[in-house]
Amino acid sequence: MRRYFLPIFLAFSLVAMAQTPEKEPSVEELAAKEAERLENLLNLEAWQVFYVDSTLQHDYKALQEELRDMQQAKVENYDLYMIVRDKWAERIDSSYHRFFSEQQWTKYMKSGAARAKKARDKRKAKAGK
Repeated sequence: MRRYFLPIFLAFSLVAMAQTPEKEPSVEELAAKEAERLENLLNLEAWQVFYVDSTLQHDYKALQEELRDMQQAKVENYDLYMIVRDKWAERIDSSYHRFFSEQQWTKYMKSGAARAKKARDKRKAKAGK
């Protein structure tokens, strides 16, 4: 049995080494993917897709910059990072609410956004205590 262990181990090692790590998607790619998902889910019009994409590109970059600044300042408190993420999620939802129809907004909230909002509100209430 020992004869087979080394070749199998080498095979797995070579496969692992041959795989290149995937490049992290850019803000633009993430925004485009989410805009496409919402377009399909909510039957958005072209102008709404543009606003979703623009909103996400701006807000994702701002979130990324704020988190990077916190990391550079060596902030170690996880709750502070969650507060920043929640702040930007609230801004994104607020933007969406302005240009989604009531039917689209309801469907968006039912697709998981209501659960995320409830979790954000719960964290905010907990932090307020």
